[in-house]
Amino acid sequence: MRTTMMLTEEVVRADLARLLVAAVEESGRSRGQIAHDAHVHRDALRRILAGTRSASLGEAMRILAACEVKPHAQMLLFLVCGSDQAVAWLQSDLADFFAEFSAEFPVALERILGNQIADVKPRWAKGTALRVARLLSDHIVELERKDAFLGNFFAGEAGGARV
Repeated sequence: MRTTMMLTEEVVRADLARLLVAAVEESGRSRGQIAHDAHVHRDALRRILAGTRSASLGEAMRILAACEVKPHAQMLLFLVCGSDQAVAWLQSDLADFFAEFSAEFPVALERILGNQIADVKPRWAKGTALRVARLLSDHIVELERKDAFLGNFFAGEAGGARV
């Protein structure tokens, strides 16, 4: 978890610049194209990427979108986990999963917990996260097992008459 000491303007600007530079580099597009599509002046984009100028939230989102990155997923990862995780998961299904999960989780909590939602304690977060990750891992294993079974089943059917 980040402390307020780590949230100085310079640190946040440098971290965001790191994410934006990675997105620009992975996009394969020129900085001129990105600046044009993001509606950001080319010199402003250069300074944002250098970390000498802060990007507004709108500018950061438009730059990510111009890089053909899902801006909400990347900004959510950046805000919650920091630039290291956001860069590591850049353009990945994990980033998309995280954004979708984060949007659905509050609704699911309210629906499932109902009146118990007021009883949830912050200290339970880490253990709950581990439990959800374990559950997801088990789900993936089960889906892979079913895919293999169905693949074998349909391969047998295509190979000849069934007895």
